[in-house]
Amino acid sequence: MTEAPATPARRPPASETVAEPVPAAQEHGPDPEPDAQRARPVAQEPVPEGPEVTARRREFLRLLGEFRRTAVLVPLGGFSGSEDERGLLTADFNGIRFILAFSDEQALARYAQARGEFSREWTYRTILGARLLDVAVPAAGVPCGVALDCADGPDGMVFPPVRGIVPDEAAVDRDEGERGSA
Repeated sequence: MTEAPATPARRPPASETVAEPVPAAQEHGPDPEPDAQRARPVAQEPVPEGPEVTARRREFLRLLGEFRRTAVLVPLGGFSGSEDERGLLTADFNGIRFILAFSDEQALARYAQARGEFSREWTYRTILGARLLDVAVPAAGVPCGVALDCADGPDGMVFPPVRGIVPDEAAVDRDEGERGSA
């Protein structure tokens, strides 16, 4: 595997295809107006956080902080061109683009093996996690997050484009009023 110099990448192309999952069934109470032609939003009451939710939230924040401080390997996209012209390797999933990042060469090798592309040379850049989230994600121009070690099943990690993970202007959960001003 070859490391390319860490220079700012151009907007990454959608170079991977991921199958769409079957959407989960929505739970709604009985419809008071069966003839209604449009769906109405279901009011959701805030659920108090129990100790398990609080512990999981803390663990995620710890992992996010560790990711932001760590340099990760980011393969370059598969189209031909010089290393300066190639974007970062991405995958689109449910309308969200994810930059694929790997914690080390072994994690990248597991991904290559899973894709049946172990024998080809993988060129990558080493980029700080914070730089991916704060610079590369907003530069994508579309909803974008980061998938770390995506071939490792439950040991992988997803950093979606939401507040607290990416800059507010790149977050998909910002208010409508903020979208016009960004």
